[in-house]
Amino acid sequence: MTDPIESAIFEHLNRLAPGKSIEPSDVAKELQPEQWQRMLPKVRGVAVGLAREGRLIITKKGKPVDPNAFKGVIRLKLPDAPGDDDPA
Repeated sequence: MTDPIESAIFEHLNRLAPGKSIEPSDVAKELQPEQWQRMLPKVRGVAVGLAREGRLIITKKGKPVDPNAFKGVIRLKLPDAPGDDDPA
């Protein structure tokens, strides 16, 4: 069973042009529009787990950060896949 937060993160990212990023709050607002602030720590937690697995990159000011040691405002993006032109 897929985590709804994980699914929402990847759905958002897959709608963007390659290399673009999203804010964790975008996902939280989609999942819980009325109480998105309460959802934000959960979204960030799932993002950290995905980054540790190498499935997501957490950035701050456009630079990748260590998923185990960051603070403040972050963005999420998909890892670059040089030479991977297969849309599968």
